[in-house]
Amino acid sequence: MIFITAKFRVLAEYADDWPAISREFTEATRAESGCLWFDWSRSVEDPNEYVLVEAFRDGDAGAAHVQSDHFKAAQRSLPAHLAETPRIVSVTVPQDGWSELGEMAVPRD
Repeated sequence: MIFITAKFRVLAEYADDWPAISREFTEATRAESGCLWFDWSRSVEDPNEYVLVEAFRDGDAGAAHVQSDHFKAAQRSLPAHLAETPRIVSVTVPQDGWSELGEMAVPRD
């Protein structure tokens, strides 16, 4: 799978509204057949920063995502709300979902 984490520094005046601003893009991406997850979180240290954790089934699914109409629309509309160009880490990993964190295993009866 293609695993991506991106940090979006949103202009302060839009920070509280970012989930609504990015909603259409988020929902359309989640509906893609090759999208495994597309999840936003707000930084606990910087209220103007959102972290996006996303994954796509494979390179073809990732390519379909960046070629989609909703991605192109987001390229046009979202930067006006950002303080800087988003930063990204993108890697291909040999799995298709989340693994358990064995070092913090929760004991079950």
